[in-house]
Formats: sequence, C-alpha cells, structure tokens
Amino acid sequence: MPENKGYSILTKLQLFVLFSVFTLFSPIFSFANDVGNAKNTEIKSTEHIIAVDSSNDEEHAQPVAHEEAHEGFNPGKMILEHVKDAHDWHILDYHGHAVSIPLPVILYDNGLHVFMSSNFKHGHATVESKGNFYKLHEGKVFKTDANGAIELGDNETILNAKPLDFSITKNVMAMFIGAIIILLIFFSVAKAYKNRGNKAPKGLQSFIEPLILFIKDEVVIPSVGVKHHAKFLPMLLTIFFFIFINNLLGLIPIAPFGANLTGNIAVTLVLALIVFIVVNFSANKYYWKHIFMPDVPLALWILLIPIELFGVILKPFVLMLRLFANITAGHIIMLGFFSLIFIFGEKNVAAGYGTSILSVAFTLFMSFLELLVAFLQAYVFTLLTSLYIGAAVEEHHHAEEHH
Repeated sequence: MPENKGYSILTKLQLFVLFSVFTLFSPIFSFANDVGNAKNTEIKSTEHIIAVDSSNDEEHAQPVAHEEAHEGFNPGKMILEHVKDAHDWHILDYHGHAVSIPLPVILYDNGLHVFMSSNFKHGHATVESKGNFYKLHEGKVFKTDANGAIELGDNETILNAKPLDFSITKNVMAMFIGAIIILLIFFSVAKAYKNRGNKAPKGLQSFIEPLILFIKDEVVIPSVGVKHHAKFLPMLLTIFFFIFINNLLGLIPIAPFGANLTGNIAVTLVLALIVFIVVNFSANKYYWKHIFMPDVPLALWILLIPIELFGVILKPFVLMLRLFANITAGHIIMLGFFSLIFIFGEKNVAAGYGTSILSVAFTLFMSFLELLVAFLQAYVFTLLTSLYIGAAVEEHHHAEEHH
C-alpha cells in the first residue's frame, strides 16, 4: 500500500511538472504566431471608406480608396489583437491565410439576424441578412450599404449604425467552456464524496478538497464569521474557482482556450456588480447605521456620509479594476518583451537574434509569474469579497450589554 501511495503521488507530481512546462513554453509559440499574423495582415488592402464632410448643411459623401501601405512590425496592433475579444477564434496562419474557428453572430436590427462569423471573410466581405447589410470593421459589426461602405466623420469617427450585438464571441465561448469544466469538476468531486463517504480523498477529489478547505477555513470563516459563513460559502467558492480556472485556461494558447476572459472589463464588471448586490442586500441595520448615522458629532455627518456612500460604490469598482488590470497587464508585458525580437530584428538581423535570448528569458519568467497570478488574483478577489460581506453582516455588541 505505501508503494502504491508513493507511486500515485509521483504520478501527480510528474503531471503537474508537465503541465507547468507546457504552460510556461506554449505562450512563446502562441505569441510568435500572433506576431506572424500581425505581419501578414499588414499588406495592401482596399476598403470602401466614405468621408463625410459635416462643415456644410448638406452632407457630401465621397468614396475614397483606403489603402494601408505595407508598414513595419506594429507591436501595439499585435498586442491589442491578442488581448481583445473577437467574433472568431484564431488558431494559426497558413500560407498567409488566417485559420480560425467561426462563431455565431447574433444581431438584432428590426428583427433577429443569425449567421456565422466566417461569412465576414475576416472583415473583407459584406454580409446580407433579410435585406440588411453588415460589415465587420475593427472587431465590431456595423450596418452598411451593399458595397460595405464605412462612413467616417470628423476625427475619423464611424457614422454607421451599430445593431444590437448578442453574438457568441471568443470570450463568451470561453466563459461557456470554463463553466462546463467547473461543472464537470464539481459533479465529479460530489460523486466521489457520495460514493467514498468518509474515506480519504482520491484522484481529482484530493486536488480540489484542499482548495475548498483553504477558502473555507482561511478566507471565509475569518472574514464572514462562523455564524454566517455557510450562507455565503457557495457563492464565494464559485467566484474563486471561476476566476482561478479561467485564469489557467487563458494561459493555454491552444483553441478552444487562450481567451483573455478575466482580462475583459465587461466580465470583471459583472463580477463586481454581483458582489455589490450581494453585499448591500445582505447588510444588516448596523451596516446602514454606520453609513447614515455614524457615531461622530452631527457636524461631521455632512462630511462622513458622502465618504461612506462613495466607499460603497468604490469597493466593487476596485475589485473590477484590480482583476482586469493585473490579468491584462501580464499578457501585455509578455507580448511586449517578445515584440522586442521583431522590433530589433527589423533594424538588424543580428540584433534580433541577440535580443531574442533576453526576450525569451523574460517571457518565460513572466509566464511563471502568470501561474502564480492566476491563483493570487482569484484569492484576492475572494478575500476582499469576504471582507466586504463580513463588514455588512457583522453584529455590533455595545459595551453596556456586557455590564
């Protein structure tokens, strides 16, 4: 039996090491492909653009041929394409052609319009649906004429109407995949508890149980309290594993993974709104009394009450920005280091090769930090949420009650 146990531990350790090595090295190949994509797409292309002169009473629209001359490597464009959302899931470039997984485009514009994103031909084609025409321009869907003309106003603002977009984008699909993985994990663990009873955990159960106990015993109970922790524990565990697992999936650059889900401001905004609603709807009278009737002289109420109300809004806002900024910054820093190879390589081939040593070293170092950040950001978000909930449900006992 001890030999079997030792073999099981060794096998798990080997799998962990293999996963870590794969996670550390795979971003390099992913970023290299993104660089190649950015360079391949910077070729001459003609797009039907209409410049609208708003200085006169009547609009004089004049089609112009908009050509993008071949430029050098654009690191900013490459980085933004990597971290932002998209209507398809880019895999690789093959002989100068992008290979991607198309996703459903769902628009509402005087009716529902549903088609696959592959109809856009990576932004080069206009899609007709029920008599309306739509074009994908700079990652967004605009309503156009049959020629796919994009109207530009002052300061190059796009004047075309935008339909309501409910599309299944890359981040939405990544969220569905993450949710399915979470459900599979916890259904499996729950089944193991049901079948094994009080026996020692085994397999996936032995990996998940320490995380659950850590969040429960070291985060939720000390912050929320023994009396109320059971009420909020399911939500806090869901938040922790949602962020943690999606952070890890974002480090795997193979479709259908690699999306910058938790680095999307819309996702972190929704998480922050959930925390805001739960905290304020669960708060007791002592919480609101502390905000609207603080234990200070009345003359200070006019100063403290706005500050307390501002704090109620600021807390979830800070949660939103912290998660968004830290996850996005990690991707940007790694891509920035890797871009140095091509920036110096355009100046001198030898400089590019020389820079590659340091760039790859820093990229590997940042990839290792990202493994830590994946857990750390999930932990910090859950800890701060627990503290906010604990402050909202805390029961105040006055000193006179004990005499």
